[in-house]
Amino acid sequence: MYQEPITIPGNDKSARNVTMLVYALQALSFFFGITLFVAIIINYVKRDDIRNTWLESHFRWQIRTFWFSLLWSAIGFVTLIFFIGYIILSAGMFWLIYRIAKGWLNLANGKEMYQTF
Repeated sequence: MYQEPITIPGNDKSARNVTMLVYALQALSFFFGITLFVAIIINYVKRDDIRNTWLESHFRWQIRTFWFSLLWSAIGFVTLIFFIGYIILSAGMFWLIYRIAKGWLNLANGKEMYQTF
């Protein structure tokens, strides 16, 4: 059974700003790699604050983006001695760009990342 997310009116703008900050930090990781790690720390620290709000799906999206990016980067670097490592790293980079862009656009439009039915 579908249940509407519970929003906390007083914290909505602040939580939305934190979510936007995490997307910005993820995007900045292309220039300063450490910001991706700062973003995931913020996700885990603020996770309870956004529980049962429409932003919870964004945090789940951001956390999964981090862990899968880390996985694909590790696989890519291990296989760099073969040509396939470059392909994996390139694909991972484009996938990360897609995840950040899609998440940020959905956040700007006030949409959740996942539709629950």
